[in-house]
Amino acid sequence: MPRYAVGQPVRVMLAHPPGHVRTPYYIRGLAGTIERVCGEYPNPEELAYGRAGTPPLTLYRVRFKQSDVWPDYKGGAHDTIDIEIYSHWLTEVGGTSNGQ
Repeated sequence: MPRYAVGQPVRVMLAHPPGHVRTPYYIRGLAGTIERVCGEYPNPEELAYGRAGTPPLTLYRVRFKQSDVWPDYKGGAHDTIDIEIYSHWLTEVGGTSNGQ
C-alpha cells in the first residue's frame, strides 16, 4: 500500500547520504503534490552498486509549480514540472525527517 495518495502534498528531502542518487539536486527541499503512484520497483540507488535493490520502493510522480523550482521563471503561473521520485526521498509537508 503506497504511503502517499494522489493529490497529497509532499516535500523532497534536502539532505541525503553521498553516493549515486536518482533525485535531481534542483528539486531537493521543495514541496509538490503527488500526481500519480507509478508502482513498486527495486531501489535504483542500490542497484547502481550491484546490490539487490530490495526491498522495493514505491515510485511517485510529483508535480511542482515551475515558479517554485525556478524563481526567475517567466512562463505561465500555472505551469508545472513532473518528476518521478522514490518514496525514501519524500516526507509529508511539514515533516522534519532526514535532513528537513
